[in-house]
Amino acid sequence: MLAVVALAAGLSGCGSEPSRGGYYKDDGPGGRAPSNLDKVPDAKPRVEPLHPAANNAYTALGKRYVPYKTLKPYRERGIASWYGRRFHGQPTSSGERYDMYAMSAAHTILPIPSYARVTNLANGRSVIVRVNDRGPFHSGRIIDLSYAAAHRLGYVASGSAKVEVEAILPGKTAASARRGASATATPAPAAAATPVEAGAAPALAAPRAQHLDADIPLAIDPRGVFLQLGAFSSRENAEDMRAKIYRRLDWLNDPVEIRPRSGLYRLYAGPYRDRAAALEVAARIDAAMQLTPVVVVR
Repeated sequence: MLAVVALAAGLSGCGSEPSRGGYYKDDGPGGRAPSNLDKVPDAKPRVEPLHPAANNAYTALGKRYVPYKTLKPYRERGIASWYGRRFHGQPTSSGERYDMYAMSAAHTILPIPSYARVTNLANGRSVIVRVNDRGPFHSGRIIDLSYAAAHRLGYVASGSAKVEVEAILPGKTAASARRGASATATPAPAAAATPVEAGAAPALAAPRAQHLDADIPLAIDPRGVFLQLGAFSSRENAEDMRAKIYRRLDWLNDPVEIRPRSGLYRLYAGPYRDRAAALEVAARIDAAMQLTPVVVVR
């Protein structure tokens, strides 16, 4: 069974190198692409049993990989590619048929099946995909997305993009996080009001507990110190701001997440080890962008 899984990994999410037009050989979008690709919904994270063989160690193109055998936090930045009609309908490493119009992905070590949020660092767009295949094995690539996912992220034509991949842990929801945060958070004076659709935020305020929507899956431990970089009435505006932050702050290694709450899309950077560390980063952001983050604890 392991040999079959390894073979499927080599054939499916192999991270083939695109030609100048963005496609590798005949691996284009196909002749009957759905007209509503912009509206293909994100994969919905849920707890699933892990595949009995697809998470065993394997070798591809002379390199040995050891996948995770449990769901655990994971975040990495690198180059994403995509694969399309050359593999459409073929078995993935999970044994399922590859659907280029579904929100799926191939990864070398994330558990199969599992879920990940992928963000295009050039434009701030994000999608949630279900990992059900192995790859890419091309040097320098960290994830292979389905055609639909790459389309949503806006890099189909170029063939690749710099992204951030963040594992989602379906069992760790904001509802459970709220219970943990309420047990550890220390009440503090209320912070100044958060700006909406503004380029500048209010002055740094004392930390305060923040609660998240219960249906938002968390990819990291929600407890900690964060910087809120703004709040927006639409996700598109929040993504535009995140893309601007990534462009202007190339030194910022901390993830910038979009979290819906109370009808607004809020940008958070972090977590940081303590308030002092967060304030240090906030000062650098303020100097570079004239944007004063708000320190929050959740």
